[in-house]
Amino acid sequence: MNYTELDVWKYSRELVKLVYKLTKSYPQEELYGLTNQIRRSVISIPSNIAEGVGRQSNKETIHFLFIAKGSLNEVETQLYLSFDLGYILEEELKNILEKVISSKKLLSGFINYYKKI
Repeated sequence: MNYTELDVWKYSRELVKLVYKLTKSYPQEELYGLTNQIRRSVISIPSNIAEGVGRQSNKETIHFLFIAKGSLNEVETQLYLSFDLGYILEEELKNILEKVISSKKLLSGFINYYKKI
């Protein structure tokens, strides 16, 4: 299986682009704080999906998919914090959380698929 053909991986790449675009407007003093942290978390999602698919066993693959899921939860939390701190508007939060929820569903489905094979 080539991970670059997976919808879950492609969708997570889209989320990376959205987060980078959104965080461009964060205050300069957050560059090494929340901006860096949310970007690192979102990059971890497609990276761990790719690493997991490249592993030798389903157990290893599932392990990395759960790491990706954890990173997705981190991103979600950091988006809420961004809103709480006034860095993003409620509408921006709502729009990107829709993408996060869709990513969670895709990733959960992919994990369930791997659990069955």
